[in-house]
Amino acid sequence: MSQQVTEGVSILVETFYQPAQSDPVKYEHLFAYRITIENLTIYPVKLLSRHWHIKDSNGTHREVEGEGVVGQQPVIQPGDSYQYTSAVNIYSEIGKMYGSYLMENLFNKKKLTVAIPEFKLIVPAKLN
Repeated sequence: MSQQVTEGVSILVETFYQPAQSDPVKYEHLFAYRITIENLTIYPVKLLSRHWHIKDSNGTHREVEGEGVVGQQPVIQPGDSYQYTSAVNIYSEIGKMYGSYLMENLFNKKKLTVAIPEFKLIVPAKLN
């Protein structure tokens, strides 16, 4: 589990290896990740977009950008949280992800860049 607070917004990440959707023979490993975004500020924030860095231990580096998350641009009220689950496929047994969300303070329309903390993607057998 990884957690970081930026600009009063907390990001908590949990990962889950998905063996049924992975194919180790082809070096394809699917991980689900659950992200909880908690608004610790006194104003509502809107998640506008995301920017991910995905790195495999084989040296592959991908960047993914897009509007919102899982098809939504949630508004998170002060003291509330928003949670979603998504997935990523990597092509080695160890990898990592990190990135940022572009958010908007709906009180003053100021844009906020909120860090998504780095988290590891490790096939459980590699931990033995």
